[in-house]
Amino acid sequence: MREDAKTPARHAERMARKQEIMRERIARAQKEQGVLLVLTGPGKGKSSSGFGMLARSLGHGMKVGVVQFIKGSFSTGEEAFFRHLPGVDYHVMGEGYTWDTQDRERDVAMAQAAWHVARRMLNDPAYHFVLLDELNIALRYDYLDLEAVLDDLMQRPVMQHVVVTGRYAPQALIDIADTVTEMKVVKHAFADQGIKAQKGIEL
Repeated sequence: MREDAKTPARHAERMARKQEIMRERIARAQKEQGVLLVLTGPGKGKSSSGFGMLARSLGHGMKVGVVQFIKGSFSTGEEAFFRHLPGVDYHVMGEGYTWDTQDRERDVAMAQAAWHVARRMLNDPAYHFVLLDELNIALRYDYLDLEAVLDDLMQRPVMQHVVVTGRYAPQALIDIADTVTEMKVVKHAFADQGIKAQKGIEL
């Protein structure tokens, strides 16, 4: 960084310019609608981010729905905290990670049952926010029909927000999403240091 960039006058000038740019962007962004967000990639934080937005929605008095695909063989802090809160419709529909179940027919049946619950939420304008946790994994293994999932997502109520998490988001889902974030791995306690999953961090 150049020395003059650190001076109060130079800093104020740069921030004033940035403020002008941001005000212009805000002025142009006048559409109000439900947003479809996809959180994908190999890095940690996809579900955590989704639950953070769920908490934010609850703070605004919104009715929220959660459908967790794949996960289910172990309890999590999210489930313990959110399941019994007013305004939360929470469903854990999986039986564990695919490498643990090793039963494709059962995994397919569970995923389809989960999508039946998700579709009910996506058809109901009373739900302001819907979190479809690990849906991308169910799509990657063809447990669900991708075209049917995309149709349900695109036909949801106009003001309903949906967050989809999980590695390997299909390109077709990325294409229809409004916001897509890809988490990357820089360093991971489990993979790099052999530290087991910790309560409050992974569980």
